[in-house]
Amino acid sequence: MRVVLDTNVLLSALFIRQSTAAHVVNAWRRGAFDLWTCELQLQEIREVTRRERIRALIRPAMAGELVNQLRGMAKWVDTLPPVSRSPDPFDNFLLAMAEAGRADVLVSGDKRGVLALQSHGACHILSLRQFVDTLNII
Repeated sequence: MRVVLDTNVLLSALFIRQSTAAHVVNAWRRGAFDLWTCELQLQEIREVTRRERIRALIRPAMAGELVNQLRGMAKWVDTLPPVSRSPDPFDNFLLAMAEAGRADVLVSGDKRGVLALQSHGACHILSLRQFVDTLNII
């Protein structure tokens, strides 16, 4: 299965080690699905984890480790097609990544953003809980 995880899901996995998001990231690390990423997502992770209130919750080394794992283990999307569909324009790159990577699923916790779309082309947009139930991860 080809999957794009919203940055909010990836960061949630760092906040609480036994969270649903952490179980999903661990499932990817074990090879349960192929994860797609791109440079924009890695930049977003670096930018968000440098914010003072986030640094209080996540050690910089943890964020760096995640970025390194994504760079080394995830499938890579080099070129993003133009997409302007999300209610939140900052999330359009997620839809573009799903399109370019021919993802089956985009997983997000953003109820007002991409989740509201429910799909993008052939890609289903699922909540974290829906994805966990689909893969029977937990």
